Amino acid sequence: MKRVYLLLVVLAVVAGLALLGLAVAEHKGYVLFAYQGFRYESSLWAFLALVAVAWLSLYLLLLLLRLVIASGGLVNPWSRLHGRRRARLAREQGFLDLAEGRWANALRHLRRAAEVEKQPLAYYLGAARAAHQLEQHEDAEQLLEQALKRQPQAELAVALTHAELQMAQGQVDAALQTLQAMNERHPYHPLVLRQLQALYVQRGDWSALLGLLPELRKGKALADAPLNELERQAWCGRLAHAGQGDEGDQADTLAVLAKAWQHLSAAHRQEPELLAVYAERLRVLGAEPEAEELLHTALKRSYDSRLARLYGLLRGRDPARQLHAAEGWLKQHPSDASLLLTLGRLCLQCQLWGKAKDYLDASLVFQRHPETYAELARLLAQLGETEQSNRLFQEGLGLLDPRLNSLPRLPAPSAT
Repeated sequence: MKRVYLLLVVLAVVAGLALLGLAVAEHKGYVLFAYQGFRYESSLWAFLALVAVAWLSLYLLLLLLRLVIASGGLVNPWSRLHGRRRARLAREQGFLDLAEGRWANALRHLRRAAEVEKQPLAYYLGAARAAHQLEQHEDAEQLLEQALKRQPQAELAVALTHAELQMAQGQVDAALQTLQAMNERHPYHPLVLRQLQALYVQRGDWSALLGLLPELRKGKALADAPLNELERQAWCGRLAHAGQGDEGDQADTLAVLAKAWQHLSAAHRQEPELLAVYAERLRVLGAEPEAEELLHTALKRSYDSRLARLYGLLRGRDPARQLHAAEGWLKQHPSDASLLLTLGRLCLQCQLWGKAKDYLDASLVFQRHPETYAELARLLAQLGETEQSNRLFQEGLGLLDPRLNSLPRLPAPSAT
């Protein structure tokens, strides 16, 4: 069937050429152009052939120019198609360089990709990170500005990257201003809240962090467990620094500390970690009797080894009562090294030297702690047992710095 169609086409072409030949032979026609001194004359068909040749030549010339301008790099290496190819390679290589830490290459490739892309945000942000790693901070700032100019709707993404780089450069105050502005314009945004939270922790601004906790919960920026731990950390920091930097006497500082403690929930006021921080702060401020009462009540309610150790550092109103209470706890916790250390210290407060030595010795049986070594060595030195005291001091120092146990054997002067 196809051969029949082909044959018909060939016959039609031959017939057409034959008719054209007859027309040319019978009607040659005549064309004359005359202008001033110029004169051109020919037959009609020759003129039409000349026009056809001229048109074909012009078409081929335009086709060649188009090939040169828009080639794939074979004719012109700076063509549009080759430019697209270079942009694609820049995109791919730029992110690979960034991931593998080749900062200079990443900056060059990503900057090139950003210049030709319609949506250049990711490339500008990557280039800014690379510039930051190269410590070209002005370039990083300019790249972020260009990203915001090209894609103003990506303000939040640019600001988050800007704050991250500011924090890395130690520009904490500037990063805080950036994040606070974004928090006002994009409330409860998880990434903004998480960066603010990290910044407050870095600054040790515990009051601000406590104020941020409701937003962290509402924005679901953190899971429940990390959020609870963060709240505990914030309250520990708040209690540990309560009253610091405020002008006023000790009574005013204690009042600020007590007010901060009362802001805690009832459940938080029973947590051992927070109790320990509060009691230690009371001790530092000279309110040891109040701290002793607090820990005595807490340990009666629920025993905790950390609180028991701190209890031995407090001088309450009645050291004998303290000793009696601690010996009662020992019945349920006979192998608690911290409690035995506390009992040794309480015996020292009560001037029970022999009993204090026994408790300290017992504590070292369960845990070889440098603090216990130092306490026992000091007692033995006061009792005149100098040789044993020196040995314990050396052992305790060896625990603080293991390198002291491996000192080289060197000559030493003989005893006289």
